Amino acid sequence: MAVAFLSAQRSKDPNSQVGACIVNQEKKIVGIGYNGMPNGCDDDQLPWARSAADRLDTKYPYVCHAELNAIMNKNSADVKGCTIYVALFPCNECAKLIIQAGIKAVVYLSDKYHDTPEMTASRRLLNMACVQFQQFKPKRTKITIDFNSINLPTALDNSTT
Repeated sequence: MAVAFLSAQRSKDPNSQVGACIVNQEKKIVGIGYNGMPNGCDDDQLPWARSAADRLDTKYPYVCHAELNAIMNKNSADVKGCTIYVALFPCNECAKLIIQAGIKAVVYLSDKYHDTPEMTASRRLLNMACVQFQQFKPKRTKITIDFNSINLPTALDNSTT
């Protein structure tokens, strides 16, 4: 889950940074993604708004969810039988992708939109396809990355050790 959260930091969405991490049965990472605009589409030219008079002026018709990006960015032949860790419970569109990709388990942190029709449909689809889902219960609430905690050779160090 920490890798999913770290990946989410790359999102330019000012309201919701969501990340996803796919692991295989050996707990090796096989895909990572975060919510963002499609490749080749300048995310500074597309809207990030959550609401507007015209839906085309919101992010929703354009943004690719973290689950989609993690599946598309996989570094293995397929993700059948894998587990996806996501910051936010997947919407119905992502549930369809998860099912079609053969992912067998979803571990999520937040179910913020639990009562929306999209999440109800998502749970219905995941249940019908026998994809397990469970909420992540963190043992720690904080992980700190300290880039000064280890000694690394500097660029001027000519040592080859």
